[in-house]
Amino acid sequence: MSVKDVVSQRFKELCDERNIKINELANISGVTPSTAYSMMDKNRRDVSIITIKKFCDGLDITLGEFFSTPEFDNLEQEIK
Repeated sequence: MSVKDVVSQRFKELCDERNIKINELANISGVTPSTAYSMMDKNRRDVSIITIKKFCDGLDITLGEFFSTPEFDNLEQEIK
């Protein structure tokens, strides 16, 4: 899995846990729904760290909580 895949999967899991949809995540985060949906689109998935921070703020979690998962810990190094 790529970093982009793991980021979008993590937000999907968090939304599922809270029983909210991606557009609701956008609304509570002050981000446009199109930005949220593009993050979930396998062909686009470009999301900035600022947008990730806004989504985390909307979910009332820290960046540390967001990234503290085995999926992020086990990503392959980009530079070899």
